[in-house]
Amino acid sequence: MIKIYKWGEVSPEEIFARVNPTASVEGVVAEIIANVIKNKDDALYAYAEKFDKVKLASLEVTKDEIETAYEKADKNFVTILEEAAENIRIFHSKQVRDGFRIERHDGVVIGQKVTPLDRVGLYVPGGTAAYPSTVLMDAIPAKIAGCKEIVMVTPPAKDGSVNPDILTAAKVAGVTRIFKVGGAQAVAALAYGTESVPKVDKIVGPGNAFVAEAKKQVFGKVDIDMIAGPSEILVVADNTNNPAYIAADLLSQAEHDKMASAVLVTDDEAFANAVSKELERQIPLLPRKEIARTSIDNNGKIIVADDLATVIEIANEIAPEHLELCVDEPFAYLDKIRHAGSIFLGKYCPEALGDYFAGPNHTLPTSGTAKFSSPLSVDDFVKKSQYSYYTKEALEKVADKIATFANKEGLQAHGKSATIRFEK
Repeated sequence: MIKIYKWGEVSPEEIFARVNPTASVEGVVAEIIANVIKNKDDALYAYAEKFDKVKLASLEVTKDEIETAYEKADKNFVTILEEAAENIRIFHSKQVRDGFRIERHDGVVIGQKVTPLDRVGLYVPGGTAAYPSTVLMDAIPAKIAGCKEIVMVTPPAKDGSVNPDILTAAKVAGVTRIFKVGGAQAVAALAYGTESVPKVDKIVGPGNAFVAEAKKQVFGKVDIDMIAGPSEILVVADNTNNPAYIAADLLSQAEHDKMASAVLVTDDEAFANAVSKELERQIPLLPRKEIARTSIDNNGKIIVADDLATVIEIANEIAPEHLELCVDEPFAYLDKIRHAGSIFLGKYCPEALGDYFAGPNHTLPTSGTAKFSSPLSVDDFVKKSQYSYYTKEALEKVADKIATFANKEGLQAHGKSATIRFEK
């Protein structure tokens, strides 16, 4: 049963357990990465046999496999995929930014140019945790950014196939190439390249502890989006809500995995108890009831505060991945929310809208990192270069100032590089 606390009885650090699921797999992951660097495709084929229980004839998914999956896909699901993809495109197209150029009258030009990454890698979980939504959320911003190649990796099934819904989503999203590789070995292949898998500039996408640790270890060789922790939701709700709705929203995250966290913060103790009863009624009805049960019992919490203002401050202190503001006038509180990955406003905006359909990204900062980081966006798939241009006359005006500054730092050659151009 979910635990109920009065605010002050539990610290913010205890609300969402800041676990480190990768700590125990560091050594194993390091060995896998080293093996892939050394043996390349041979290592990938061997790991497919060892972990996925399949002897692959080739690593890359063929165009025929993609087309077959698309043609056989449920037509209603394809329509939904395409509508969701369009919503994602509309939202993320507003994130596109141009460079800028400042021209001064004294012969100085300075500016910044924005360039898409050449090649990005998407990790997409497979098997029982196959998420076509992740394909859309990760690939579409990369496509909008202008990335030339979008390379996807995902674990194969025991018959050597790839989940057809994932292949269908990849076609809808515009993924360039797809490989039947999962786990830490897939991350290593993307980071270092093999005979089949091309080296990428950045790796994005969720995965298990091995994938998260691998992303951490290859960072620096390539860029990564984030090290995501277990999924989490915080619901802010007053007693004007239907307890059944709030319980369902909490369970939408609790069913993800046993380490997921679902938290309600409210200003009404009777309402807290009503939600707790609803959880007990709904959990046995879920297909993933064992996962939801463990998540709620171990990580679920209801926090009761004195008033809604305190509830909002608690939400900011926790900085959740998903934040639902289930109140009558949610826009009145929007500016008061400083720390959250994605915010869902009102009583008819469940977090699942963000997972699949609304358009904002569902790859979000977890474990309190929303205090300093952001959801996945077009910005993640571009880089910025700055530039400067000075005429001879413009440099002459500031050469001595550059030398003075450089001398203060004991770097005389810096200054000399400016003044030498004007020595007789």
